[in-house]
Amino acid sequence: MDNRTAQLALERHWQASDAGDFNVEHEIYREDAVLDYPQSGERIRGRHNIQQSRFVQPSKKRFTVRRIIGRGDLWVTEFVLSYDDVPSYVVSIMEFLQGLVAHETQYFADRFEPAPSRVHLVERIDRMSPP
Repeated sequence: MDNRTAQLALERHWQASDAGDFNVEHEIYREDAVLDYPQSGERIRGRHNIQQSRFVQPSKKRFTVRRIIGRGDLWVTEFVLSYDDVPSYVVSIMEFLQGLVAHETQYFADRFEPAPSRVHLVERIDRMSPP
């Protein structure tokens, strides 16, 4: 899979995710894909199960992609996932095999305020905007 094709597939995936289009969102996965959520200790096997796990999730979701970087069969997307308007910062690592995602790992992080010890060293940024 060439880099441009992978980039376009990821853009389509995240746009469908944000729109709640579960069919298009999951076209990117192989039938035997694996999705890992390390923080909760979950592993979901199979495109059907990945799709169902997202379909039954009751919260209103919004995806704001900050950036997509990668090459060849390894791609990383940094995005903000808001559940019911509460943002989480997420990194998705996708490994492609024969043009489809074989393995994805998603890491979630909550927002926090800068430590007082470094507040004089930091520049505040809009947490939703691209770097």
